[in-house]
Amino acid sequence: METNLTNYHCHTVFCDGRVGMETMIRFAIAKRFTSLGFSSHAPLPFQTPWTINKSDMSDYFAEFRRFKNKYKDKIDLYLGLEIDYLNDKYNPSNEYFKNLPLDFRIGSVHLLPDINENIVDIDCSVQRFHNLVNKNFNNNINLVIRLYFYNSIHMVKSGGFDIVGHCDKMLYNVERVCPGKTSEEWISQLLSDYFGLIAENGYMVEINTKRYLEQKVFSPDEKYFTTLYDLGIPVVVNSDAHYPNKINDGRKEALFALKKAGYTTVRQLYNGKWVDVAIG
Repeated sequence: METNLTNYHCHTVFCDGRVGMETMIRFAIAKRFTSLGFSSHAPLPFQTPWTINKSDMSDYFAEFRRFKNKYKDKIDLYLGLEIDYLNDKYNPSNEYFKNLPLDFRIGSVHLLPDINENIVDIDCSVQRFHNLVNKNFNNNINLVIRLYFYNSIHMVKSGGFDIVGHCDKMLYNVERVCPGKTSEEWISQLLSDYFGLIAENGYMVEINTKRYLEQKVFSPDEKYFTTLYDLGIPVVVNSDAHYPNKINDGRKEALFALKKAGYTTVRQLYNGKWVDVAIG
């Protein structure tokens, strides 16, 4: 079996996506996708404009079931959530998330506590990130980096998910605020420890292609693909699509880069199970 067109990281209007499920599905079918997975940003213990409300979860499941049945002869559909690691009580291993009938779970870090223990969103534009570092972290970017990997590492230790989402995404902003920073040895060691822990626990790593066509970067960065391969970490290629025309962005380039790093297979869902399929 060789790689088909798939994507398991899609957002719809249930969270911060721009279209409904059916629009995304119909576009995927038109582009000859064989499977598609929805991964709304999971509910948080406070309101945000980018996460699904807990009160909408029953509608999320009901709408998915309706379209899964409607399009069962045209595409395999899967339902997941992208779940934030917030702290040791609210994370993918939370009993609420563990008991949901999901096909897959993506574990991600978008939020950090600032120096006053306020929760701030660090997955933002470069300028906003710069302002947050100055205002919320006393211009201590090293602190922000350590907090990010502290939460990321504890997410992996806590478990409750299948895929590590965009695992070094914040470093894109770090490098643009402080050029050369991400090449420092202590950051390389943090990443090495992080990837090693992911390998030990048997998780998949997402190759997130969302920014590739515009900014020529993957998450994790392509320079780490060989490290992932050497550690035996399975990978799944996702585009983190918020618009239907983005569901295939960067996929071809990611597969090519993975082959250069030594990978011969990637993970895809087939009949509800994760399987290794050859990179065509």
